Amino acid sequence: MNRTYLAALSFVAVSVHAALAQDRIAGMSHATRSIVWAKNGIAATSHPLATQVAIDILKQGGSAVDAAIAANAALGVCEPTGCGIGGDLFAIVWDGKTKKLHGLNASGRSPRALTRQWFLDQGHEEIPKFGPLPVSVPGCVDGWYTLHGKFGKLAMAEVLEPAIRYAEQGVPVPQTIAEYWRRGVPDRQDQPGFREVFLPWGRPPREGDTFQNDALARTMRQMAERGAGGRDLFYLGAIAQQLATFVQEHGGFLTAADLAAHTSEWIEPVSTNYRGYDVWELPPNGQGIAALQILNLIEPFEIASMGAGSAAWAHLFVEAKKLVYEDRAKYYADMAFAKVPVKTLISKAYADERRKLFDPKHASLQLPAGDAKLEKGDTIYLTVADEHGTMVSLIQSNFRGLGSGVCPPQLGFGLQNRGELFDLRPGRANTYAPGKRPFHTIIPAFVTRDGEPWLSFGVMGGAMQPQGHVQILVNMIDFGMNLQEAGDAARIRHEGSSQPTGSRMRDGGTVYLESTFSDEVAAALRAMGHRVERRAGGFGGYQAVLFDAARKVYAAASESRKDGHAAGY
Repeated sequence: MNRTYLAALSFVAVSVHAALAQDRIAGMSHATRSIVWAKNGIAATSHPLATQVAIDILKQGGSAVDAAIAANAALGVCEPTGCGIGGDLFAIVWDGKTKKLHGLNASGRSPRALTRQWFLDQGHEEIPKFGPLPVSVPGCVDGWYTLHGKFGKLAMAEVLEPAIRYAEQGVPVPQTIAEYWRRGVPDRQDQPGFREVFLPWGRPPREGDTFQNDALARTMRQMAERGAGGRDLFYLGAIAQQLATFVQEHGGFLTAADLAAHTSEWIEPVSTNYRGYDVWELPPNGQGIAALQILNLIEPFEIASMGAGSAAWAHLFVEAKKLVYEDRAKYYADMAFAKVPVKTLISKAYADERRKLFDPKHASLQLPAGDAKLEKGDTIYLTVADEHGTMVSLIQSNFRGLGSGVCPPQLGFGLQNRGELFDLRPGRANTYAPGKRPFHTIIPAFVTRDGEPWLSFGVMGGAMQPQGHVQILVNMIDFGMNLQEAGDAARIRHEGSSQPTGSRMRDGGTVYLESTFSDEVAAALRAMGHRVERRAGGFGGYQAVLFDAARKVYAAASESRKDGHAAGY
């Protein structure tokens, strides 16, 4: 492992404090704001209005799950560039009463009438990114009702009312969301229904423009008025029929039977212990276990002595990521169709074997670094905690920002393009099959310590998500940062080989550094053989809630790279 060599690189560190100093009188100077503290309830989301919705629901006597659903519904109105009821959902819930973790997989399956052979017969080497062909069953709504059935207190009509009101009255579009909206239009503007739903101005919104969505308000009000039957309206009733008819009219394969057959699944989270902290993720078809694998690989190294932002830490992190994403590309898939060796992959013994491939002096060039099409995606992540100790870690997405671009205008939302992530090559874990869940990038996370809740958190953003999870935890556990500082610190993102899919030639991919990394760090990494670039964006979006068991208070932090905030009462 040559720790002496790694330690020698530690002096080459990022100029975070100088570049981001905000003249704060307390804490690390790179922090953009203070932690939010509260005793009764707390929430962190990527939009201020959604955070307020969550707090209002908590004050009305709602559970953390009620508040999370309400905030997610509001984000579907306020931030359709990252989520909506045409997408999928995953959640981890710490039940304050039973002191137990619960995992929910609310991702949808591929159309049963669509076969791999059809794609091949039509000359497709990959599933298209946009249009009706990558559409899979939207699982979000069933996820809401499944969560609510187990942990909800308020009626769904009360939970959905704030989102309905915002859709009817309209909401001003903030800066970052406006930019994502602008970027998402060119690929989708000619897709059926997209202009009617998302371009009411005839153009992308500008910051401060008010977005109103009467059709979405009607759709959610119909569900709300049905109470618990709102779920069946979406999957068995009029909404299901409208969805299926619209998709099929435009060349897709989603049917009413596909929607009727959909179910969410309660699953057991899996974990590894990192320096005394039990880190929990959901098993595949998501990529959460990649974070556990990376943590296992890096744990024996003296990371604290390397220094935050050092070339030594960046090299170790990137090389561990490469090893794990090779496994990700090979194994991660719907476990109803593929035998995924989860127990082995997240074991310390497996990490010990894989660690032997690590070179402390040179960037690896021959390790496959994953499938490039698995890199993209935009998402929302939120977390809420209530006065009874229940904490929710929830993530929800359309996949590529605004999704497939297919938007039934009478319903007011777009459908996800998650099916794009299937592989059309035969004999692979994630090879396309009818009725199969695609590989998923969205992952919620949770951390316990000595059997008690400690941290509910997530980092949205495609393939950045496991990388972000690891960096947040290392920032806190190894580098001693607080909840907000850990999220504000400069991040690293490694993306896979630029070679064509299936090529045997590998170039080690690209290491992207945020602008606050020093030139010296970039130069040191290049000297080890890494391709290093800088870019704005693509480093994820972070929210977190921490429970301070000793003082019985909550702390929350929100992502400075997004539009949201944290609040409590």
